[in-house]
Amino acid sequence: MTLVRNPFDAGGYSLAEMTQAINILPNLYTRLGQIGLFRFEGVTQRSVIIEQYEGVLSLLPSVPLGAPATLGSREGRSMRSFALPWIPHDDVILPGDIQGSPALGVFDAADPLVEVMNRKLQLMRRKHAQTREYMEINALRGIVKDGAGTTLYNYFTEFGLAQISVDFLLGTAGTNVQGKVREVLRAVEDNLLGEAMSSVHALVSREFFDKLIVHPKTEEAYKFYAATGAQPLREDVRRNFPFAGILFEEYSGTVTLSTRAAERLVPASEGIAFPLGTIDTFTTYGGPANLLEAANTMGLPLYARQHLDEKGRWIDLMTEASILPVNKRPRIAIRLHSSN
Repeated sequence: MTLVRNPFDAGGYSLAEMTQAINILPNLYTRLGQIGLFRFEGVTQRSVIIEQYEGVLSLLPSVPLGAPATLGSREGRSMRSFALPWIPHDDVILPGDIQGSPALGVFDAADPLVEVMNRKLQLMRRKHAQTREYMEINALRGIVKDGAGTTLYNYFTEFGLAQISVDFLLGTAGTNVQGKVREVLRAVEDNLLGEAMSSVHALVSREFFDKLIVHPKTEEAYKFYAATGAQPLREDVRRNFPFAGILFEEYSGTVTLSTRAAERLVPASEGIAFPLGTIDTFTTYGGPANLLEAANTMGLPLYARQHLDEKGRWIDLMTEASILPVNKRPRIAIRLHSSN
């Protein structure tokens, strides 16, 4: 969506207009977003109550004030309240950003302000998208982290669950790699717990991927795939390798935390396998903005607004998100690693 009104006009842009604009801007970063793993669901509050029963996490529904409460058995159930992390990010447009800079494309060269605003909104959108990718890939492992790398919640410890991990032992020539893959597939199937799936996907580090494709038990299969399935003279075949029922994809994404430290989204020599085609397992919940006009409204993925300094010296651009990604079946995402 292109912003076409001059923000210096009376009234500027409303919260709804700015929010609509920034949510339509293209998301250029996330691999999980491309896969479509986590669906977004808005909620009206800034916290959610999650109940665990026999390994499945679910949100408790809201009811009208005074209506009967939902009932749960005491046996085998536990529940916790989780605040949705608030992620604000601001920028500013100063006179120097537009002074002497003609606008691009269709904009009036005498008024580059709108072009500058769109460019800054695009950058802010990418930062929020990167943050959401980081939070969601950690949620696959049952953990919620913020942009500083701090663990906010660990669903395994909160609800007394144990993560499933499979050691592929790719440094051992005699390892039955197909057997390891079947172990992963059966672990996923055993923990669907009423859920459906279409296939199993694995995002793995470059170290894990390199060991996998040169292992004596998989090398011939990879050579055949590279020769017939990916046209190696024209395409980069490092990215993925379907083997024995799992599509292994090399994922080398790295984020820069707010502390300026770099962190890989998939740790070295590790990977994470998870089902695709699920109906209600991977969800990112979003709460309303921390604004009076947004209180008790259904949350959106991202909010944006602008404020003109009363003396006309700058324009504040303000964005925020309140999101909590949840893997409702934490044991369905299997940690892959190779200890040698």
